[in-house]
Amino acid sequence: MSGAARWLAPAASAGRRNVWLACLIALTALLALGNLANDASLDLSYGWDVRVNCAAVDAHAQGLDPYFVKNLKGTNYSYPYLPVTLDVFRPLCAGGVLVDHYRSIYLVLAVVCGLLLPGLGRTRPSARDAGLKVLCALGAFVGFEFVLASGNFALLSGVLTAIALKLLLRPLASGRDPSFSLHLGGAALLGLVTSFKLVFFPVLAALYFLPLPRGRKLALIAAGAVAFALPVTVSRLLHPDLFASWLLAIAGQIPGQHAVGLVETNPSLLLLARDLMAQAGFGDSKPAMLAAYALAALALVLVPFAQAVLRAAASGSVRGWASLPTELDRWLMDHPRTAMRITVLAMFALYLCSPRLKEYAFFELALYAAILIVDLPPLALAAILGVGLALPALVSLLGAPIEGTFILLVTALICFWILLLDFRAEPKRLEQG
Repeated sequence: MSGAARWLAPAASAGRRNVWLACLIALTALLALGNLANDASLDLSYGWDVRVNCAAVDAHAQGLDPYFVKNLKGTNYSYPYLPVTLDVFRPLCAGGVLVDHYRSIYLVLAVVCGLLLPGLGRTRPSARDAGLKVLCALGAFVGFEFVLASGNFALLSGVLTAIALKLLLRPLASGRDPSFSLHLGGAALLGLVTSFKLVFFPVLAALYFLPLPRGRKLALIAAGAVAFALPVTVSRLLHPDLFASWLLAIAGQIPGQHAVGLVETNPSLLLLARDLMAQAGFGDSKPAMLAAYALAALALVLVPFAQAVLRAAASGSVRGWASLPTELDRWLMDHPRTAMRITVLAMFALYLCSPRLKEYAFFELALYAAILIVDLPPLALAAILGVGLALPALVSLLGAPIEGTFILLVTALICFWILLLDFRAEPKRLEQG
């Protein structure tokens, strides 16, 4: 009997652990969904971004320059996207369906994003995994709340990002993936997504951590870069007049209208550095601000990430005659699932370091997080749920201001460090699962 009791003890402990974790997930879901429901009940005017975008499409169809706000009906905001997007968005805005019903459409698309996201482990995705990904897409960093309030097209780029990640992070039977064309398609699609918001272009560098030969990884980065440049090139060639107006609009050189500025209010490391420099008496020094921003990004995100990856790679077999990049490439190919985990963590890190990280952009950051949290151990998962989902939702429900603060940036940084510390503790856990 004592032997049977010892055998059953781990199972009972696992059962209790699963119960409290399930309760925490349920509580987090109630807070996140309750926050969205609370927003829907408020009698406020939402959807200004979707109205701006579709007003620009209508103005272009009427032969007017959509980059001049005076040509847009019912808005004081300017159109920020490249001229080629006016043709791409035209079917979406046709008939006014998107403007009238964007909240329900966006909700469905956000759920689709969560369901499209790939897994990294050996086992087939479960209903629990799918539920966590959907919950993270809807609630992490309250990014979707800001997408839904503003009607921003970050939701559409989020769908494309989910598809790109599905193609790039396909389960591998070995270190070499025979379906390289799918990887190329995923890289090109990711590059196309970054062309919508140019500041997120560095995310493509994370493709170097995929478990592929170096030549193929560089080809993926090149494909992403070409796809990034393609909309800019097409806009300049096919719409030279509109392209010139777009440059004026984003540079703030059209008087009397809103301009998309790099340092306009947003919870990014760049703005945090600017505020700290202002408090230190260097508020008017742009070089000091940029230096502080670079230092913050390196110290808080990029250097710790690089150290964790190199430390994990160094724990494997190292051949003294090989260069560091060669050893890293070999280690990544020998540990394909770990490499894909590193790739997504690198995307999360690079996105987090963006100089212009508006509140609605945290929705795409949540998609990267959704892939990573599924395979976390219970305590790390609980910490992510509490910090990244429950806390921002509770702050929003209580009516505390989020816009104009760094709450979302701080919660995202904490979540990044939870993910990084988990990786440092067990870098090859997915290979063993």
